[in-house]
Amino acid sequence: MAVHLLERRISMVQSAVHPPRGRVRGERLETRVTADQKSLIERAAALQGRTVTDFVLSSVQEAARRAIEEHQRLDLSVRDSETFVEALLNPQPVNDRLRDTVRRYRQTTGV
Repeated sequence: MAVHLLERRISMVQSAVHPPRGRVRGERLETRVTADQKSLIERAAALQGRTVTDFVLSSVQEAARRAIEEHQRLDLSVRDSETFVEALLNPQPVNDRLRDTVRRYRQTTGV
């Protein structure tokens, strides 16, 4: 784990020092922060030898990737995994309750 973190840190520093060529930053994000938040961010960026913009952009991108990954991944307990596999292998017949649920889902989502 320590090696992975070190490799990730090196990669982040390299991308800060040598940003990818050909990518034009044409969009803008703005936010208001407290003086304490700004000081904290500036200190962290300085410790990594990066600009505040690069530090914030990298941090936000990583947080966005994690949020998407967490949303897309489903973590199940062993018991839940077994129940899920059992349902896939031996599905119950479709009943009126399931049909009604699917109908309401389609109406709600427009699918």
